[in-house]
Amino acid sequence: MKVDSVSLDEHCLKILSALQHDGRQTVQQISEAVGLSPTPCWKRIKDMEAAGVIRGYTALIDPELVGLHVSAVAEVNLDRHSEAMVQRFEEAVAASPQIIHCVSATGPADYILNVTVPDMKHYERFLHEVLFSLPGVTHVRSSIVLREIKSQVALPLGHLTGAKSGAVPSRR
Repeated sequence: MKVDSVSLDEHCLKILSALQHDGRQTVQQISEAVGLSPTPCWKRIKDMEAAGVIRGYTALIDPELVGLHVSAVAEVNLDRHSEAMVQRFEEAVAASPQIIHCVSATGPADYILNVTVPDMKHYERFLHEVLFSLPGVTHVRSSIVLREIKSQVALPLGHLTGAKSGAVPSRR
């Protein structure tokens, strides 16, 4: 299957699935899981890295266990949408370690940010010292996360294999 000029065969999709499940696996472990010998498995991984399909590897850290007890979703509006203003805003967001995710969105907010801080005092300080001072910001609406229901970084790849996506599990 060719997706945006990158050829992904069944083995590549299995490799991606295995890496999303555990990125610390050895090439030997992955090759056994996907039914390839190590050399072609390693080559597929390197090709997908070079093509940008695999963007990197990281460790998932429990925020509570490192003292980050408050997570907030901030909806942000800008006063102007000139190229220069948007670029300055996005550069400032990228430089802020408390903002762990940011998307440009349609709807009532121009941007939706996920912010993680130690406590509410830190969030208030973040709002005043960082968010309200970002270029072009005119409005911020915050929602504090009470409980995380689902958090996953693995992408759903079923559409590439023909598997049904979006299926709702039956309740018995």
